[in-house]
Amino acid sequence: MTNERVRVLVVGTGLGGASAALFLARQGVRVLAVSKHRGTSPHPKATGQVQRTMELLRQGGVADEVRAGGAGHDAGLIIKVAESLRGRVFHTVVSQGDELDTPLSPERHGMASQDQVEPILVRRARELGADVRFRTELVSFRQDDDGVTARLLDRESGRTYEVRADYLVGADGHRSRVREALGVERDGRGTLSRHLGIVFEADLSDHIVPGAITLYYFQNPAFTGAFVATNTARRNVFTVELDPARESAADYPPQRCAELLRVATDVPDLEPEILETTEWEMAAWLSRRFRVGRVFLVGDAAKVTPPTGGLGGNTAVGDGYDLAWKLAAVLRGEAGDGLLDSYEAERRPYARLVVDGSFANYVQRFAPHLAGPDVPAPVDQHELTLGYRCRSTAVVIEDDDPAPMEDPNRPSGRAGFRAPHVQVEHGGKTGSTLDLFGDWVLLALDPAWRAAPVDVPELADPTGELARRYGTGPRGAALVRPDGVIAWRTTELPADPAATVSAVLDRVLDRAPAR
Repeated sequence: MTNERVRVLVVGTGLGGASAALFLARQGVRVLAVSKHRGTSPHPKATGQVQRTMELLRQGGVADEVRAGGAGHDAGLIIKVAESLRGRVFHTVVSQGDELDTPLSPERHGMASQDQVEPILVRRARELGADVRFRTELVSFRQDDDGVTARLLDRESGRTYEVRADYLVGADGHRSRVREALGVERDGRGTLSRHLGIVFEADLSDHIVPGAITLYYFQNPAFTGAFVATNTARRNVFTVELDPARESAADYPPQRCAELLRVATDVPDLEPEILETTEWEMAAWLSRRFRVGRVFLVGDAAKVTPPTGGLGGNTAVGDGYDLAWKLAAVLRGEAGDGLLDSYEAERRPYARLVVDGSFANYVQRFAPHLAGPDVPAPVDQHELTLGYRCRSTAVVIEDDDPAPMEDPNRPSGRAGFRAPHVQVEHGGKTGSTLDLFGDWVLLALDPAWRAAPVDVPELADPTGELARRYGTGPRGAALVRPDGVIAWRTTELPADPAATVSAVLDRVLDRAPAR
């Protein structure tokens, strides 16, 4: 039996696992990521990256490549609830011409799908030094006070071997073996419906808006389903809801699929080429724990959200990034174990908002018969992705405002919120404050702060926008975490700026003060 030693073992190489591996490797952490599958996902799902996700991918050096993966969808996004592609429209969610991007970020939305994004993340993780192994399955694991020992199976050779790691990340999907082994229970509405996904090829260019992501939710007398046109020529995806008490995927041979597609597209002579059919479950779950000792859950292992909202994959990337920078800080000896508790404290409430908001969308778009007082209110996507407030010991919040979000168009600059994008002059060039992040940064205009034990870039703020949006005034400062979240803010210049910042860092990083 071969024994190997790594700092972090990541189980699963989907969006969450691949992101965790990439951002750990980016910080020099020796990471092994394994997947029982032959490669990355071949399915064109989880399409779209919000601006916040693109900001994180920008740090990883892959934002431009991911955006290029969505090329061909430059004409915007169309989302409608309708009877069919040309039939009666019940509700328009997004119209062509609606502006998805905001001036709140230097990054534009991405329109790539999961089958395009995962290979980019895996390749970049390997470039940065991560070991990524496919056809490698987690058999079992055990943890103790000093680390985690996992037994892995090489599915090609049948050989088993052990890997010892300081920490284990469970990114192995909604049927997570890691979560089950930990005994972590889940709350939520559970299974909402079962669907048959049909990937097919047909020329529908005369029936959809060229260059636009076209997403229709169908409430048809013959079926309930959805349609999306991919950016691959002639390739489309259709999903139809199944009644599990009466039918399964086996009841949908190619001929029946083609008949449904003719109704859905309003093309009675359509002759689609059925490429693939997959049965899948739409559900809403939230794990009660995101951390158990030295083991963490990310992505669908931590929460399962209906795809009605497009935030499942985005949340997985955010999970991977958040956990990676915190693990790296602890492994480098820069932070105490308490910092790792902030992962669950910050990401679990966020996941709840995502699941609740997506369920509200599900009721509107798929299941209006479920409408009632127990359905959560819809969540504004810009507020959720750009205006969410992190609450944990890793931020110093000194106000009593309980709101989980704020309008990112009117940022307060308070601790816990994403640091606003502001154009500043730095090093003789004009650029975004977001380009300064990736490590601990203190944003301050008064030179007295430059003695602080973190990076304090020399900035010029000729318009006063920085001081206004961050709420620091001319003499204050804002301490920004590697993930671009404000950890602490002051409007005043203390007597000893360096000692003040050191004390704040000791507090948010859970480390003993230097003597």
